[in-house]
Amino acid sequence: MSIKSILRSSIYQTEKALQKIRFASAPRNAYPILLGISFPKSGTHLLDQILLGFSKAAPFSTRLHSFYAEYEGESGIKRTPEQALAWLDSLHPRDIASAHLFARAEILSRVCTPAFVPYFIFRDPRDVVISHVFYVTEMETRHVHHAYYQSLPNFDSRLEVSILGRPETEIEFPNITERFAPYLGWLDRPEILSIHFEDLIENRAATLNRILEHFSKRVTLHVPTNRILEALKISINPSKSPTFRSGKTGEWKKHFSDEHKKIFKDIAGDLLIKLGYEKNNNW
Repeated sequence: MSIKSILRSSIYQTEKALQKIRFASAPRNAYPILLGISFPKSGTHLLDQILLGFSKAAPFSTRLHSFYAEYEGESGIKRTPEQALAWLDSLHPRDIASAHLFARAEILSRVCTPAFVPYFIFRDPRDVVISHVFYVTEMETRHVHHAYYQSLPNFDSRLEVSILGRPETEIEFPNITERFAPYLGWLDRPEILSIHFEDLIENRAATLNRILEHFSKRVTLHVPTNRILEALKISINPSKSPTFRSGKTGEWKKHFSDEHKKIFKDIAGDLLIKLGYEKNNNW
């Protein structure tokens, strides 16, 4: 373990201890792990900030314990199921953690237990591919596909790659439907609250209420509901997100050409319907 990792772990454990002292009068029930699961480019940091808001009302950590992704950003190497399980095993009660985590059977059986309060956030896949282009091309220079995206002649060609993937390379990068497929299992479990990113932008108050209600099924806090909701609300600060760009919805309408629409409908028209973003392919 590097010195940086050791220092980060020490700071984290100190903060957890201070939180325990701060909320010494709170009920001594076994607190769960708050787990924010997200499809990439779907509001990961927004959900993180909201979950961290619970630290103002209960002895949860004041920062994320760690972040897990199924692919290593710089190499593109896909992590194994055993690595995902090991990461889950590293979490402890009162942790708040975040992950791009596939809904494998063994992962579902681990997460869908009283040990976790899990949330899954996703976004209109059309906006996901737009966000992906900007992220890989301009924001994350260490990304495994950064040089390739930079080599493409224009935004339209990059957007086409973000929709279709790169099947010609050894680095796994499938099309948008295949990228979403391993996450679909999160939608079918009542133990997990699914959140549309758009609802947090356009209908925030009601969505924060849903987040609190899901939390309250597992944890009882002797704090007025309005105080907890206010804590969640004021925790949202887009400027503190390292990958924040616009936080808007429907951005795809500005960037999709007729050809992009045709390609997307062929590849992911059924996915949009399944996720509730369209009723048919007449968009």
